[in-house]
Amino acid sequence: MATVEECRAALEKLAAKLAANAVEAREKLDFDRSLACRITDLGIAFHGQLQNGQITGLSEGDDPRAKIKLTSTSDDLVALVAGQLNAMSAWTSGRVKIEAGVFDLLKLRKLL
Repeated sequence: MATVEECRAALEKLAAKLAANAVEAREKLDFDRSLACRITDLGIAFHGQLQNGQITGLSEGDDPRAKIKLTSTSDDLVALVAGQLNAMSAWTSGRVKIEAGVFDLLKLRKLL
């Protein structure tokens, strides 16, 4: 099981990846949505804002009103961000759950 610090680091790494590819990410994710990431085996959550293809304001705690919610185990989150777990197969198999509106899911799929 990954630690809280490893999960935080994975989310910060994801935010850095998106920031490094800001132009490309902005083209794929041209919206502003609240984001929550719930880590089931640790009983923690992180939240932030997905703006113009970048994650901003990442902090610990849940946001029950988030427009996009990702739920996974700590190990799956770390593996997903590290590229060791295929996002599409993890999502279709139920290892990673994504709750979002239909149009948001279509846009997020571009990243998967």
